Amino acid sequence: MNRRFSNSGSVNHVALAFQLFADFHISQTTASELINNVLFTPPGVEVESCCDERFVKPRTVNPKNFFAELKRRHVYKVAIAYAIVGWLVMQIAATVVPALHLSDAITSAVVVLTLLGFPIALVLAWAFDLTPEGLKRTEWADREPARPSRNKAWRQTESVKVPAKSIAVMPFENRSEDKANAYFADGVQDEILTLLSKIADLKVISRTSTQQYQGKPRNLIEIAKQLGVANILEGSVQKAGDQVRVNVQLINTQTDSHLWAETYDRKLTDIFSVESEIAKGIAESLQAKLTGREEQVLAVKPTNNLEAYDAYLRGLAFEGRSSSSYGSYSPYLVVRAAGFFERAVQLDPNFALAWARLSRAHAAVYFVGTDTTAARRDAAKKALETAQKLQPNSPETQLALGYYQYYVLRDYGLAKSTFGLVGRMLPGSSEVSAALAFVARREGHWDESIAYWEEALALDPRNVELLNQTAITYTMLRQFPTALKLHDRALDIVPNELGVMAAKANIHQAEGNLEQAGKFLSQINAQTPSENALVIKMTQLRLERNYAEAIQFLQARLAQFQSASETNKAITQAVLAVTQRLAGDTAGAKVAAEQAHNTLEQLCKNQPDSALFAALLSLANSALGEKNSALKEAERAIKLLPSAKDRVHGPAREEILALIQTMFGENNGAISTLTRLLQTSYSSWLYAATPVTPALLRLDPHWDPLRSDPAFQKLCEEKQP
Repeated sequence: MNRRFSNSGSVNHVALAFQLFADFHISQTTASELINNVLFTPPGVEVESCCDERFVKPRTVNPKNFFAELKRRHVYKVAIAYAIVGWLVMQIAATVVPALHLSDAITSAVVVLTLLGFPIALVLAWAFDLTPEGLKRTEWADREPARPSRNKAWRQTESVKVPAKSIAVMPFENRSEDKANAYFADGVQDEILTLLSKIADLKVISRTSTQQYQGKPRNLIEIAKQLGVANILEGSVQKAGDQVRVNVQLINTQTDSHLWAETYDRKLTDIFSVESEIAKGIAESLQAKLTGREEQVLAVKPTNNLEAYDAYLRGLAFEGRSSSSYGSYSPYLVVRAAGFFERAVQLDPNFALAWARLSRAHAAVYFVGTDTTAARRDAAKKALETAQKLQPNSPETQLALGYYQYYVLRDYGLAKSTFGLVGRMLPGSSEVSAALAFVARREGHWDESIAYWEEALALDPRNVELLNQTAITYTMLRQFPTALKLHDRALDIVPNELGVMAAKANIHQAEGNLEQAGKFLSQINAQTPSENALVIKMTQLRLERNYAEAIQFLQARLAQFQSASETNKAITQAVLAVTQRLAGDTAGAKVAAEQAHNTLEQLCKNQPDSALFAALLSLANSALGEKNSALKEAERAIKLLPSAKDRVHGPAREEILALIQTMFGENNGAISTLTRLLQTSYSSWLYAATPVTPALLRLDPHWDPLRSDPAFQKLCEEKQP
């Protein structure tokens, strides 16, 4: 059973009336009616073309906005300017014509033409905007996103007119008796968002930005302002047995009116039709033009197997949780997501969407270095090839291809080409801009990366993960004030979020302000879920030379790892061994180093191409006092991931080599490496996201053996580039 109501309408281009009038395709009266229809349609309505360009249908909106709209479109200014110029022209004609003994008809003609031109000038002022790119129709100028500015990334989105065809889909309420069905409601919301993102005529805000409003009281007008949209879709899902009820309502927040609402009571097997109908209903209500291809895409049914679809939605839920904490990423949760995607394709081998997601999950785990086995790499390839056979040209398959080229092949040129193609398929996708930003950053194309991050933020201004990654990029460039302002923007969205506080502390550490950094880290403890925050807390304790608390902190972390991955255990054991060595606890360092060595030796044997495990093994060996093997593994890590191949993390392997050289008295080599790193933009291993700085060299006890060397003293005094 469906119930619908709607008060949306169609509004014609003002410019069309002038074109028709100028070309004499219709009568002057008809053109005049078209002009009046637009000028006196209650404002707050975008001027957009309808299916039949000869007719218009005004919407009912608040007439109080009319005069504000006249002001915003500069109609008042044009009217005043025209009146002044027109008066001058008539005065000149009245003076010059008699003086030259010309016919009085000329004066009359000037007066008539001037008066006739007045309403035309007003309509032109209403219909067109003067932009930096020239004269454009108002709705065209509105539709274009603001061009990112390299030196303004930290600012809030500048005040621009909100596009009429813009929408945010709020998290759907789970009204099922079984609260475990929340993943299903989230999945329905996500699939509707995915469908809407494929309509080029719409601006759609990502789920990441809207998820912050989950379970909170909603002021829709304020939310729309924050997200930069004109419309908001709210919904709820109730699942019971083989039945599902989906309620949706589309609200125009600028007029505070309901544009459209619908209740769907369907069999669960019809959920795909419901999602498609909702997307089409939104497009129709917002008068978004659908191409033939877009109509076909909206009609595609991803699978006929409901059990497979359920597994797919569960996979999406785990995938979403994998980066739910600011600046944190959990490969373990991605592996869980891959398991559900695997289940989905087992139940329906023709489920192309699930194959594409499965490929992405395998590729992501391979990329972060926790599983670089041939089996993981081949699994990503197999899933991708299957998706390509089933739906070679879908955006999801192309995205999976781009991530495979980036994560597995590390062929940045190919990845950029593929993501560029997807960008043309999904012009409003912030994910595509972010993917291009990631690739450019790996290449060391920093300005290009910044531009893509700004582009993504222009599309999705309240996406905290985009804010985080943009801030990290500026941090790598040692542009700390800009990075801090971006983190402050994130705190406006997620107040007191520990990951954001830790990121700010990390920058203060790099600037040498440990007191300020400590204030932001006061709530971080061994149970904090953000891995990034824990690394920054450990850095703080080391820089403060508070070894006792640092060791207790690491031991508490190890106690939690009873069921954790071998990778997490090995990392913590290696860091503990090095910290105990700094504290002078040789015996304790040896025990922790042997545990780390045994774990890492097996991991390196199983995954010989892992630069991460090679670097960690070098640290464990150094804590054991095994100079040759420590240096050998450090150099092997550099060969596995050289800076030329990865401008973000490659230099961090050199940083570890410099540390080991320092531990064994090879000061010249260490100072040479540190000199180069001070001039390099990268993400550190010792200091989280921040690269090495003179302040960190001055504070970190790791470099104490170098302090008497004049060359090192000079490095500590040099200013950051």
